[in-house]
Amino acid sequence: MLEQQLTSWHAVAIYTIVLFLCFFQSCQATMADPKETVSHTWKEVFQVLGFNLTLTREERVPIVNATPFPDPNQPNQVAFSKDVPLNPPHSKFKSFIRLYVPVELPQQTKLPIIIFIHGGGFVELSPASLGFHDLCNNLSARVRAVVASVNYRLAPEHPLPAAYVDALDAISWVHSQEKVSFHRDLWLEQFADFSRVFIMGSSAGANIAYHVALRASEFDLRPLKIQGVLLSQPFFGAVERTSSELRLIEDRYLPLYMADAYWTLALPFQANRDHEFSNPFSRGFERVRRVPRWFVKDDEGDPMIDRARELVCKLAVKKVPVVYRFYPGGFHGVEMANLYDSSSCPFS
Repeated sequence: MLEQQLTSWHAVAIYTIVLFLCFFQSCQATMADPKETVSHTWKEVFQVLGFNLTLTREERVPIVNATPFPDPNQPNQVAFSKDVPLNPPHSKFKSFIRLYVPVELPQQTKLPIIIFIHGGGFVELSPASLGFHDLCNNLSARVRAVVASVNYRLAPEHPLPAAYVDALDAISWVHSQEKVSFHRDLWLEQFADFSRVFIMGSSAGANIAYHVALRASEFDLRPLKIQGVLLSQPFFGAVERTSSELRLIEDRYLPLYMADAYWTLALPFQANRDHEFSNPFSRGFERVRRVPRWFVKDDEGDPMIDRARELVCKLAVKKVPVVYRFYPGGFHGVEMANLYDSSSCPFS
């Protein structure tokens, strides 16, 4: 027993040291561009990410329960929601989808399905996080859609491609609901149009949406049909910096050192930002033709906007149908601030 405890402690200690060294190297390194002279300590990175010094994740964003029934405390409730588990109860990771349907349902009309993947730099947040829960509530009501918000495993405990695998599992579950004759989810059975499915993601969730859409395009999912992919402020990267990253190097919402820290935590061991999980053009970009249409949205105040522009340009070169919206001002995560503006929607 003592030997097992020592072995376990030794593994944790080594993991902690390796992670610290990766952080320290990421935060202290001087970049190739002479303008990149700002450095930050590992302690700052931990604090911004929401980890304490024991590498324990701290919940900084309120967690909210699903609301499958009318809530007397929410007189302006616009959607119902419920959590659907995707793996057995004894599983260590409690994978689930949070489903949303609008309170005001159209008569005799089935609704499109939006598979939504939340952001958080691959390392934090969930469908139950207040901001994303409210976002999906509003999305379901305004677009009149069934929204399936995906819970996925987080880095650094589960580096990429773990999140991609979980999102694909969620798509597979939605697909199964059309094919099985028993244990169907009643909301999907009654309200969902499986021939109109869209994959949508925000920030890191947009990165996941991009990759899983390409992977899903390799399978025969009929009668489920993916009609398009919607990317809001997609979080991509590369070793070479963009002008917007350098212009917004000390951005209030996504400073460059934080973006680098997210990649350090999320990418496979020893991979750099030119890895295909970070840089969509490094490998397999030809597969974008398999997706019927793309929608890309970003804001001038987002450090990622140049990467979004590059994606749109390369999609256009491939003659892939793409619609884009680039808005003046704004910042990374701006749609979360606009949740309660009745005229605002991430893809309006």
